[in-house]
Amino acid sequence: MTDEHGDEGYTGDAVLVDGEQQVKVRAVLRGYFQPIDGRYHWYGRLDADQAVTDLVEGGRKELLLRTPEGEATATLSDPDPWQRYRVTGTSRPPFAVEAVPAHD
Repeated sequence: MTDEHGDEGYTGDAVLVDGEQQVKVRAVLRGYFQPIDGRYHWYGRLDADQAVTDLVEGGRKELLLRTPEGEATATLSDPDPWQRYRVTGTSRPPFAVEAVPAHD
């Protein structure tokens, strides 16, 4: 599914890695290339899970998000009312994307 940005994405299992600690999660991720700043911006939600809440400790945290398609540094922010954490990142996402065509 795409919108005006031509979003690409991933839905499935993932792992949050914080040092030696790893937490399995279910993720819905999307992203798009932003030509103004020349970076790929990706974002999404992690399903509600007490292990994620315990890992984040109710605040903003930077850690590694790994999927079967790749891994990237991610920032988790406060949970929504359903205890799903927002996850964001820039540059290479933890999922496969089509190459951006070069301009002549």
